[in-house]
Amino acid sequence: MRTIMAKSPYDSSFSFSKRHFHRIMGHDDEEEVLPSVCKDYSASAPSRKRGTISRLRSALTSAIAGRRRSSGLGPRVTGTLFGHRRGHVHFAFQVDPRASPVLLLELATPTSTLVREMASGLVRIALVCEKKPSPSSKTLLEEPLWRAYCNGIKCGFAVRRECSTVDWGVLKAVEPVSMGAGVIPSDCGGGEGEMMYMRAKFERVVGTKDSEAFYMMNPDSNGGPELSIYLLRV
Repeated sequence: MRTIMAKSPYDSSFSFSKRHFHRIMGHDDEEEVLPSVCKDYSASAPSRKRGTISRLRSALTSAIAGRRRSSGLGPRVTGTLFGHRRGHVHFAFQVDPRASPVLLLELATPTSTLVREMASGLVRIALVCEKKPSPSSKTLLEEPLWRAYCNGIKCGFAVRRECSTVDWGVLKAVEPVSMGAGVIPSDCGGGEGEMMYMRAKFERVVGTKDSEAFYMMNPDSNGGPELSIYLLRV
């Protein structure tokens, strides 16, 4: 397994790891690239859409400014992004690198497309699910289906999955990696070709019971997180 490995979160720059991941993925002009500019839909959208966007922004504000910790999952988790180059991207969050993921999501976005987007700068992924009229017994992390947005651009859906044997094999293969990016051989990635991965520590912030955020912890300490993931129920 080729990897960049850091003995501690401060031994290497995640920016370097991200560039390394982008070089691993390579370039393919035939693949669609998500725009890297966050669009403002409120200017031309009808009033119903403006209301939805307003609620999204309100939820995002709560997730960013709330700073309320959850006693269950904890304030810091290990996050792993992985997927076959032309396959769908997966996100796994673990309390402990040796434990099964507390949350495993599969996005409709191709892995190579997301990596290209990340190489262009800051990436904010918003996963939005519908709030049911009647009170739901599900926690936010238990919601099964989400609409996905990358830097304000809708990019299909995301589904919550149980950890399969292939998923667990990937997580076990990268277990020693505290932060970095690389390639997992096909025999560890389900036999469908090499598996790309990126791994880092994330700070978890709970705004309300309907909004949470995961911020990638940047060891450079000289800027905001390069990758942020928001879970919103609106």
